[in-house]
Order: sequence, then structure tokens, then C-alpha cells
Amino acid sequence: MPKSKKKVGKILKRFYTTGQKGLAWLVDPDKVTDAGFFEYNHAWVKDSGLDLIFVGGSQLSRDNFTEVVLSLKRIAGKIPVVIFPGSQVQLAEEADAVLFLSLISGRNPEYLIGHQVLAAPIIKQMKLEALPTAYMLVGEGEITSVQYVSQTLPLPNSNPGLAKATALAGLYMGMKYFYMDAGSGAKSPVSSEVIKLVKSAICNPVIVGGGLDSLEKVKIAYESGADLLVIGNAVEKDPGFLAKVLEYKVLFNLSLNVN
Repeated sequence: MPKSKKKVGKILKRFYTTGQKGLAWLVDPDKVTDAGFFEYNHAWVKDSGLDLIFVGGSQLSRDNFTEVVLSLKRIAGKIPVVIFPGSQVQLAEEADAVLFLSLISGRNPEYLIGHQVLAAPIIKQMKLEALPTAYMLVGEGEITSVQYVSQTLPLPNSNPGLAKATALAGLYMGMKYFYMDAGSGAKSPVSSEVIKLVKSAICNPVIVGGGLDSLEKVKIAYESGADLLVIGNAVEKDPGFLAKVLEYKVLFNLSLNVN
């Protein structure tokens, strides 16, 4: 186990308090056949300006999970590697932290508290930083993998007030971070209206992912109030997209300083 782990909560809080925007790259172990791929093709990541690396996102991966985390740690440099778990089997003590998710947009008890009870003793033993995160699926009709696996319906983009009420419930239950996700490969991201209304209702970092496959969608999400964006599926289709978004993030943050 590493002698010291990077404090991810402080990083997320910094985005919220400074107004600067962050970017996380999401790696799905289910789609990794050779963990060494990262070292061969992504050695540049450690100096790229990427803020976080998330690993996970479905409950299917298990056998190669630790191997993928280790491979990502080898290319990450100072970038924290954070587990985005699909279930309690997706844990590795080599990571820096874990998003301790509760799927508050759904009503499936397994994802509200069931997996969390099983994972909690393991997380404590591994000394992982646990980030209490309200996880909210947001979409409009299409079936995504996370919706299929969790057997829950997303909050509709067409009803921002419901998303706000759900976020407030998470806030009052003590959640510190809020992750709104359209789902891996979603055609439509979380809407600008939903992001704005949730952001206006809570005084906590807002993470947004799913469907962010163009710079225009990235721009809208940042301008709507997202503190940290998560991209994954778009990078799998076009590895160069990560570099484009990183470059855009730098320019966006510079414009905030100018203004």
C-alpha cells in the first residue's frame, strides 16, 4: 500500500471555492484487455493538467480491477486515482480515494445502502478516503448501462425541479458531493437547466458526466455551474478528445481569471 494518499476532498472543495473548473478521465476496467496499454499510450497524462482519474463505473469488472488501478497509478504522477465503484467488489487499496456513492435518484435499496454496507468495512481496512457522494442519474428516455444494471429510472431533464428536490434531500442527509450522470455513452448530457438549478440549491461541489462528447457540450456544462466534468466513453472512441478538452479547460479557467 502507498505510504501516502492524495487528499481528493480538498481538490473537489478547491474547485467549488475558487470557481475554477476541473476535469476527470473515467476508465472502465470492463473495456481494458491489457492494463499496460495506459503506460504505452498515456505516459503524457501526468503532465497534462488532468485533475483526477476515475476508475470503475459498472459492477461487472472484478478480476482485473486492481491491475488497472496499479497501471493508472504508474502513469498518474501527482494526479489522484479515484474509484467510481459499481459495487463493493470494485475496491483496491492502491487507489487514493473512493466515491462513496448512494444512488439517491433511484429506489433500489441495493444501490441506496446495500452495497455501501458491504463495502464500508473494506474501505476502512484499506484506509481509502471515502467521499460521501449523492449519485443522480439524469436522462430522457434512453436506456444506459448504469440504468440497466441498477434497475432504476433516471430523473428527467425536462423536470429540473425534481432534480433540485432530490439534490436537496441528499444535502440534508449529509452528502458532501453531488454527481449527476447521464450514463456512459448517453446521446444527451445532463441539461443546462438541471445543472443550474441543482447548483443554485446546494453549497457543495457538483460533478457532471455522461454524454459529454463535444467541446460545445463541455462548454455548456461548465458555464451552467459544473465544478468537475467526467469524460470516458468519448475518449474510448477518440483518444485525442481528452487532450482537446484539457486544452479547452485551461482556456476556460484563464477566461475566468481575466473576467
